[in-house]
Amino acid sequence: MKISKGVEILDLEFNGNIIHPTLLWDQEMAVLIDTGFPGQMEDLRVAMDKVGVSFDNLKVVILTHQDIDHIGSLPEIVRNCGSNIKVYAHELDKPYIQGDLPLLKDAHIANPPKGKVDVALKDGQELPYCGGIRVIHTPGHTPGHISLYLKQNKTLVAGDSMYSVNGTLGGIHVPTTLDIKVARQSLKKYLDLDIESVVCYHGGLCNVNIKEQIQKFYK
Repeated sequence: MKISKGVEILDLEFNGNIIHPTLLWDQEMAVLIDTGFPGQMEDLRVAMDKVGVSFDNLKVVILTHQDIDHIGSLPEIVRNCGSNIKVYAHELDKPYIQGDLPLLKDAHIANPPKGKVDVALKDGQELPYCGGIRVIHTPGHTPGHISLYLKQNKTLVAGDSMYSVNGTLGGIHVPTTLDIKVARQSLKKYLDLDIESVVCYHGGLCNVNIKEQIQKFYK
């Protein structure tokens, strides 16, 4: 689903569920936010082709957090792209993504996906790609969970800090969130942003009454 010029929500199917990595691109490069489950690199390639973006243009992967449905295809992407790809994640989730520590919610998996994080991100950092991307540390779901604000498009890529259903924000997904209190406090950071659209990894796009919807989740 197209959000605006150079911003597309991808739809990946896994065991009957749909997840939504976000693709950004311009004339110079493409940026992928989250990588799906293990084995979905070809699904990503096909989805990118459908919107007219070559997989060869992928230069940056940003991971919102360590969960397996977000980092799953990272190793395959890194093997495929080699030194042409740069991987970003928050410093608190970096050791889990790299395999230095067991994944907090997927430790039972025998051979979890892992891949080198080239750049450890911090709250408030701005990345120069595709019109500017602001990093917002929104812990709770995991310690190093981040959201990304696309300045040019006034779009919030919320990762798993919230979910949505049929275009309406559903708030925090309690069963998969490690610290509900911290997660609720994290949502307050969104109120300082001029947001026209929100992309939830689970549920997709919401673009109506964003601020009013968010306010009710931490009252």
